[in-house]
Amino acid sequence: MSVPYDFEPTAAPAAGPDDELARLLGRALNSFELPEETLGLLATALAYDTSLHSAHHSSGLHRETYRHTWLLADGRSLTLWELVHNTGRDGLPQHEVYVSEDELHLATGRLPLPPEAAPAFDLQVPIAPVQLPPVPPQRRAFGPADPDSSVDHARRLLRRAENPDATTRPGPGTARLLREACAHQITQAFGRRISPGFALYEHAFLLRDGCEVSLWEVEHTATPDGRHMCEVYLTQAAARTAIEHRASAANHG
Repeated sequence: MSVPYDFEPTAAPAAGPDDELARLLGRALNSFELPEETLGLLATALAYDTSLHSAHHSSGLHRETYRHTWLLADGRSLTLWELVHNTGRDGLPQHEVYVSEDELHLATGRLPLPPEAAPAFDLQVPIAPVQLPPVPPQRRAFGPADPDSSVDHARRLLRRAENPDATTRPGPGTARLLREACAHQITQAFGRRISPGFALYEHAFLLRDGCEVSLWEVEHTATPDGRHMCEVYLTQAAARTAIEHRASAANHG
């Protein structure tokens, strides 16, 4: 019924995904060639990982390629390929970045290096599966803390619950838990199984310990005398099931 409000990562990275992107773009000589669409997607990144893809060393010349992967907010991953080499006139390391492995291969083929297929010189490092942390749950945007208002709202919500089956109503344990509420938010739920004449609301409460508790309120007039009635449930599934039963009874009454 309650879930941790604050996401605690198991290991905080030294730099965020946007910092790693800024470093890569800052050192890449051709970063201006990256599509704006790619940069826009990377602006939503939640996590970052990098690995050595391959390396080649021969007669003082070297070439390495790196795979940089970002986890996006929508759950997808996006990869950029970095080419590092010292084949320029001054022999200093140069960095280039590409959006596809094909572009990386073309750029590598232009370098003045022996064929990479030579086993005595080419070191291929297998790409390990990218282990990215899970996407943290989106935090609910509660308003300013107002414990008195939130506790009073919870009390009034529980008081007006008229569930036909008393065992489905939130019990004393829920009432005691909500005495620790310090903020709350009300949103109307839509989607499947909302019959005409019914409304479903989520009442979310933020507790002092940072946890969330949600109660689900069904409002309707499917009563013998057409009177407005409220029912309160512990889960959204139970509330939607109650709507189905009420609507079915009303249609066959």
